[in-house]
Amino acid sequence: MSLATLQGAVAPIKMWTPVHEVESQALTQLKNIAALPWVFKHVAVMPDVHFGKGATVGSVIAMKDAIAPAAVGVDIGCGMAALKTNLRASDLPESLKALRLSIEQAIPVGFNQYRDPLDAIERNPLWDEFEDLDARVQNLFGKARRQAGTLGGGNHFIEVCLDQDQGVWIMLHSGSRNIGNELAKIHIEVAQKLAHNQGLPDRDLAVFLKGTKEMAAYRRDLFWAQRYAFLNREAMLAQVKDVVKAHFPEVAFEPPILCHHNYVSEEVHFGEEVLVTRKGAIRAGRGEWGIIPGSMGARSFIVQGKGNPESFESASHGAGRKMSRNAAKKHFSVQDLARQTEGVECRKDAGVLDEIPGCYKDIDEVMRNQADLVDIRFELKQVLCVKG
Repeated sequence: MSLATLQGAVAPIKMWTPVHEVESQALTQLKNIAALPWVFKHVAVMPDVHFGKGATVGSVIAMKDAIAPAAVGVDIGCGMAALKTNLRASDLPESLKALRLSIEQAIPVGFNQYRDPLDAIERNPLWDEFEDLDARVQNLFGKARRQAGTLGGGNHFIEVCLDQDQGVWIMLHSGSRNIGNELAKIHIEVAQKLAHNQGLPDRDLAVFLKGTKEMAAYRRDLFWAQRYAFLNREAMLAQVKDVVKAHFPEVAFEPPILCHHNYVSEEVHFGEEVLVTRKGAIRAGRGEWGIIPGSMGARSFIVQGKGNPESFESASHGAGRKMSRNAAKKHFSVQDLARQTEGVECRKDAGVLDEIPGCYKDIDEVMRNQADLVDIRFELKQVLCVKG
């Protein structure tokens, strides 16, 4: 069961974290979400909850016949990928710098892209559907193809990890790149101008309603961007696998685990068809595999869901921030970053200071708070991390 329940103006708020640990901005945001007339049953709040743009990160919002595009966010389909290799810790060299530099050379990060699209993505049916997307993104066709298989920036990463049995894993975090961002901004602006959204407590909670042309247009572009995000992660995994194989010719890979954590899904809960927005949350249906990362200096977890109906079969998407990026840069030094990432082959400069482990919540506490949502199958600790 959830640790706390608050009564919102319309729907309850069920929280898998102590209320006193949630910042006031996030609580206000959650109450505004719970006041929306389209919310179904309750708002489920994951233990990595924190204030976010549009909607609270770590929230699961089920609606009847409505979607709030800003609640989904601008990185549509952001999520994780992980796969196990046959390598052991003893197979890795003492220094992983050469491997990190090879990954950074092979995969564009930040705002960068490939000079030409990857061969592996050329035949994907997504490109045949591009002309059906909003007219305002048609000039991004070439860029979207060149960015497929790239990392992006912020908290996106590529890692090599060891599990509790010293097995080697590859894990990465990325989303729908510039095309997802542009599609999201277009539809958020449209939603905020609709008559039924005037007078909302937060204009970022503007919704599209079922049966309208605006909803149909958003649904088309949203689901396309979510598929693009999956393609991006699959293409990136293929690139990383090639790099690892060049360093370890005998390596073999198990099938990947792939999951979104910023997305919308059409599901049935409590006997009703609803539109579920997971904003910084993964689906955790019974037996379903998921990935819950910590920070670049903490453990991550490969899990299987328990299918808890009260969370709309969901779980957290990670540790969750406890400090903003600007606050982290002011509070911590590059020396702090070096200490907190000791033993991890990664950048240790001011450019990634806002991703220092100290600005994230304690992942172990997060996992304890959702013991009724997931079962832990593998515990991972990174030994190499590439940041965007």
